[in-house]
Amino acid sequence: MSRYRDAVLFAVLAALWGSAFMAIKAGLEFFPPVLFAAVRYDLAGVLMLAYAWHVLDDPVPRGRGQWALVAIGSVLLIAVYHALLFVGQTDPGVTSAVAAVIVSLSPVLTTGFARLLLPSDRLTTAGIAGLLLGLVGVVVLSQPDPDALLSGGFVAKLLVLGATAAFALGSVLTKRIDAEMPIESMEAWSMLGGALLMHAVSVGLGEPIRGVEWTEPAALAALLYLAIGSSAVGFLIYFTLLDRLGAIQINLVSYVAPVFAALSGWLFLAEELRPATAAGFLLIFVGFLLIKREAIRGELPRIRGGLRALFLRN
Repeated sequence: MSRYRDAVLFAVLAALWGSAFMAIKAGLEFFPPVLFAAVRYDLAGVLMLAYAWHVLDDPVPRGRGQWALVAIGSVLLIAVYHALLFVGQTDPGVTSAVAAVIVSLSPVLTTGFARLLLPSDRLTTAGIAGLLLGLVGVVVLSQPDPDALLSGGFVAKLLVLGATAAFALGSVLTKRIDAEMPIESMEAWSMLGGALLMHAVSVGLGEPIRGVEWTEPAALAALLYLAIGSSAVGFLIYFTLLDRLGAIQINLVSYVAPVFAALSGWLFLAEELRPATAAGFLLIFVGFLLIKREAIRGELPRIRGGLRALFLRN
């Protein structure tokens, strides 16, 4: 049952992180980008720390290894990733489609870092083929304008690419460190540390605090959804699956997130679903089949046996 549970958790994570694009887009109308990301993780970090105190006997990091995990989470997975991503997306040259293509490089970058740092997490040739096929599916799904990818907002696109590389490297490094730490504790302290760093960056950039429409319903809804849904719950799922699946496979969530982004845009923003969208979904699905072919092959006899028993019982 744990295999199916991981699959469900993976889908929930992709839905939370994919639909978060709508909340980010809505929130950026009311908040400066880095301040928005910082306040998001202020709330998420406090929530997770309260949860950690409730479920753990000792939620405070102990020893050099645990503090190293918190440092990597704070700097790379929270602060650098979100600060660069939010600032990059404020540029008109970085549309949602362009950002989706850049962020979907995360599994490719993770594979590269893992080859250097985690030999046990390397993919086979067929797995790499599935990885690249999934990337093609994201490109087809997003349908970015080639001229937009190569011109306009060049620095902003480098910022988004830097954010993606930071997240990929952080995922690999957390697996490399030989230290055990409860997920709830790591998540809480990483969020609070990352939020503190982003507040410092926000002050350094001179982002205004006065004039922010804190009580605007749309701003509050976006902030709370991001803090509770995609941050507190999302990262709890992420770190759980990172420990079980490894850095390469969990970062494949960036392939599936655009699917939920497209569907949520269609449901809530009346964005058009074109034939290319279905083609992109199919390519991503085939890529997953290639990457997970061994697990699927091992599961087929159990599925056939279950169906056969159900048929004979009826």
